[in-house]
Amino acid sequence: MSLANLKKSRNDFMKKLNDEITKINNPETETKNYTDDRIWKAEVDKSGNGYAVIRFLPPVDGEDVPWARVFNHGFQGPTGQWYIENSLTTLGKKDPVSEYNRTLWNSGIEANKEIARKQKRRLSYYSNVYIVSDPKNPQNEGKVFLYKYGKKIFDKINDLMNPEFEDETPVNPFDFWEGANFKLKIRKVEGFQNYDKSEFEKPSQLVEDETELETIWKTQYKLSEFTDEENFKGFEELQERLNTVLGLDSPKVTQMYKTAEPTTTPTQKPTTAEDYTGETTGEETDEEMSYFAKLANE
Repeated sequence: MSLANLKKSRNDFMKKLNDEITKINNPETETKNYTDDRIWKAEVDKSGNGYAVIRFLPPVDGEDVPWARVFNHGFQGPTGQWYIENSLTTLGKKDPVSEYNRTLWNSGIEANKEIARKQKRRLSYYSNVYIVSDPKNPQNEGKVFLYKYGKKIFDKINDLMNPEFEDETPVNPFDFWEGANFKLKIRKVEGFQNYDKSEFEKPSQLVEDETELETIWKTQYKLSEFTDEENFKGFEELQERLNTVLGLDSPKVTQMYKTAEPTTTPTQKPTTAEDYTGETTGEETDEEMSYFAKLANE
């Protein structure tokens, strides 16, 4: 910025300073933004439908797998507070929610099992993607973003890589040269986002120019941060948060969790469930059912 531009922008700068002072003086009115601008999300219309074309990208230099697999929890406790945390089971460690859910599940009380279901971990994947077409936000086209998705989309990736029938050729969708664009088709089904109509196109090279391919590859994001132990809270800190959310120090709440028919149970956040899973079907997946089966056997 030149000195002349600095002089012209003095009024705007003063307004920005006053806005910041207002935030400092009234912290309770400040709206915190935890949005990660690196993560792309398809925009849907008023009816809940959305469409875009993306290309899953190969691993960055130094990484072997083109996705990060993360478990997390997102539920509201009887205190009215929310527990939204990554699960230590992502790292193969014990997690306080899983430990508590095991106790609930093995109690044999159906109401406790229902609570455990609503507190269950959710599985998300993160990958680098290239935006081929984004009709709602065309400014995103030709750019690299992170994409968060769930088991349904991952299953489509797996089906393409490991086809069921002999007359189908395996395709690596993460390949620059012989991968395939993914047509993301979102519908609203029974109140949840549904991705069943999504499909891969025929294999093709992402772009013809090798120099452009290298530029795309070098602008991708490292995925290791999503499974870096330093970015996870410790067991004790998570346990303390869980106790606060569930009110486990309150005799009244503790008794509620022991009864067969609790009057209030933690509920899954209805409007942002897709933020935790990348998709929401309203049904228990095989991953989730195996999780509860494991609890019952321990």
